[in-house]
Amino acid sequence: MELHKLTAHELTNLIAKKKTSVKEVAEDLLKRIERTEKKVKALCLVDKQDVLAQCEQLEKGPRKGKLFGVPVVIKDNICVAGQDTTCSSRILKGFKPPYDATVVSRLKQEGALILARANMDEFAFGSSCETSCYGPTHNPWDLKRIPGGSSGGSAASVAADETILALGSDTGGSIRQPAALCGVVGLKPTYGRVSRYGLIAFASSLDQIGPFAKDVEDAALLLNVISGHDLMDSTCAEEKVPDYTKNLKPDVKGLKIGIPKEYFAKGLDNEVKTQVAAALDVLTGLGAKVKEISLPHTEYAVADYYILATAEASSNLARFDGVQYGHRRAKPSDLIEMYFKTRGEGLGEEAKRRIILGTYALSSGYYDAYYLRALKVRRLIKEDFDAAFKKVDCLITPTSPTAAFKIGERTDDPLAMYLSDIYTISVNLAGLPAISLPCGLNSEGLPVGLQVIARAFDEQTMLRTAFAFEQNTEHHKKRPNV
Repeated sequence: MELHKLTAHELTNLIAKKKTSVKEVAEDLLKRIERTEKKVKALCLVDKQDVLAQCEQLEKGPRKGKLFGVPVVIKDNICVAGQDTTCSSRILKGFKPPYDATVVSRLKQEGALILARANMDEFAFGSSCETSCYGPTHNPWDLKRIPGGSSGGSAASVAADETILALGSDTGGSIRQPAALCGVVGLKPTYGRVSRYGLIAFASSLDQIGPFAKDVEDAALLLNVISGHDLMDSTCAEEKVPDYTKNLKPDVKGLKIGIPKEYFAKGLDNEVKTQVAAALDVLTGLGAKVKEISLPHTEYAVADYYILATAEASSNLARFDGVQYGHRRAKPSDLIEMYFKTRGEGLGEEAKRRIILGTYALSSGYYDAYYLRALKVRRLIKEDFDAAFKKVDCLITPTSPTAAFKIGERTDDPLAMYLSDIYTISVNLAGLPAISLPCGLNSEGLPVGLQVIARAFDEQTMLRTAFAFEQNTEHHKKRPNV
């Protein structure tokens, strides 16, 4: 049996019935990684001995947990005790956290198997997974194309059947955009739904950890495990966490769906538009009511994001100076040279670009003109969503304006790269939950993603809508031939 092709809910059922073992699952996935990883390059660390040691411990134990024996890949900016956690940056090479991130602790409590670490854009700065110090990850659907970013390794590993589940982080679309381009499910929870303790910060008011999965049910299952209040994260909300898997119904009768007209304007690829329109027809046929709405401040979202996110990044990355951990300049002549050379050698071009942008926005004389004004615009963007959700239950949009582009195509054009996230950024600015799921292939056989956005802490409606669409189509069953 090709265990790597199964979903988490199928796998847990087999393990519970003793039709397979945790070790057999792990060995099957490790063999799959050996066959495909040279082509896809989704992973930056695979410790086979550690994986097999985990299997032994799990099989000795009480054999319980929502994810017992299920392999999960962890993005390289989420701390796993004793494992290299580098954010795919030279400046953190060799850093081994002494603790697990809260999400990793919760996975282990539920019997999950920590399989590998996923490649990513350096410090999550990117939309293509090309800025990693380990080199680019390739899209399993077309190895000459990008998988999306920054969580490109997580998305590609799920698409290539190198893992069953994966975790990523989403600051401006870094879960949803790669999920769309790789033809898998990617979920960004409400800000505060999932603890960020142990996530190496990019932009603290925007970052959120979330799941990658092969179908909506698996995404709901993984969200059940990682959600909930955490005293180690002061931004983690004290909201009751429902069982997301119990509300999955293949029915949206009477649901009011909003279509933001700004998301279907100039810049949207015609084939993407066609696939999303077809998805809306499916939902309408299931009894949903579709209504056009407006989010008038959408046009300012990208500019607003690249002020706020870079400002927070410049502050968060100030700690990587070569003093306590990570890369340090060899034999500097003095302290100042050590700082300058360490950061110059350790950080890539995109990281430097964002630090400079953010430092400029926060500098004396420009703070009011840029950062303070951006905060005010962020509030207006949130108010647009608040007004929309008084009329509708959820919103449907494309996830990405295009399918996956070729590796190297946009590396010399940062603005074109930034616009890859034009449909996902507003959700982070407003702190809302959103999910991307496959809704078809374009004429080149590349996946197209459908985005469902819901009110804050209303992941249930979002998942119900996504599940109903998925169960009435076959898109999620299509897999790339790696």
